[in-house]
Amino acid sequence: PPGPATMSILIALLRGSRRVLPGLLLLGGIVACAPEAPAPAATGSGQLGEVQRRGTLMIATDPAFPPQSELLADVAPARPTRCATNAYTANQLRGLDIDVAVEVSRRLGVEPCFVTPPWAQIVSGNWNGRWDVHVGSMSITGERLQWLYFTQPYLSGGAQMFVYRDSTRFQSPADLSGRRIGTCAGCAYENYLNGTLTMPGQTLKFVVRDATVVGYDTDTSALADLAQGDGARLDAVLTDPDTGRKAIADGLAVKPLGAPVYRDYVSISLDRHSSADALPLVIRLSQIIRDLHSAGFLSALSLRYSQYDAAAPASQYDLALLAQYPPH
Repeated sequence: PPGPATMSILIALLRGSRRVLPGLLLLGGIVACAPEAPAPAATGSGQLGEVQRRGTLMIATDPAFPPQSELLADVAPARPTRCATNAYTANQLRGLDIDVAVEVSRRLGVEPCFVTPPWAQIVSGNWNGRWDVHVGSMSITGERLQWLYFTQPYLSGGAQMFVYRDSTRFQSPADLSGRRIGTCAGCAYENYLNGTLTMPGQTLKFVVRDATVVGYDTDTSALADLAQGDGARLDAVLTDPDTGRKAIADGLAVKPLGAPVYRDYVSISLDRHSSADALPLVIRLSQIIRDLHSAGFLSALSLRYSQYDAAAPASQYDLALLAQYPPH
């Protein structure tokens, strides 16, 4: 159960204690105000204290989900490093999620170290201390709250249908009812297609009915199959709009179909069943994310990768909807 230190941090946050220091960060030609790293703080309790004492933040992410995250080929780990030999250093990956993870780690005063476990292991919780957090464009859903804690979202996103580039069979997402639709196995997109997705504070409209859902290890594999031809392997893929646009830019023969079928909020997740109290780390990370929103860092990052601001709506998300903190 959360200890007294957790409650002290939470009460301070609820009183609105927020402090942003001036600074500048250059992101791909965009100059954005960013908070300076705070002075080193006293070691916290629970999982936060473990991370601070160890000097590393172990981060799970996806090795093949551009532009959010991507493992680079033939890049040696940085030296010197505190990261374990079975982990990647920050220079070995790239993407929006990676940049968020690196900045959050910097503000914690620790080194980011990355691991790439299967998605099914991440969303099921019970990580047994193998990593501390997941930073991988995970959307907040009602089902996941059974297993995971979520921080203040750092981006808002959506789910969009893509079809073969030359297809004329479908005019809107609703036309895909009963069709073969590929998506990531065990993710929110699959739950949407099955009509079981719930999101706190939102009422979803399920416009596609009775789809034959084909699960993939990652969305990019599904898009590659879709590009084989109109109906050859799939009729459509449900994925993040940015992932679809990146596939098109890389030459895959796909195109978007209509507007996103729903909007979501992307957050850092932590194991609800960690042996150490995770709430102090949840609270500290949420404060860091709020500071990065206030400073314009996340908006600039979104503009760099997506050419639009997907961060602003996430800054307004009411984390109290999740009822993660105990009453006090």
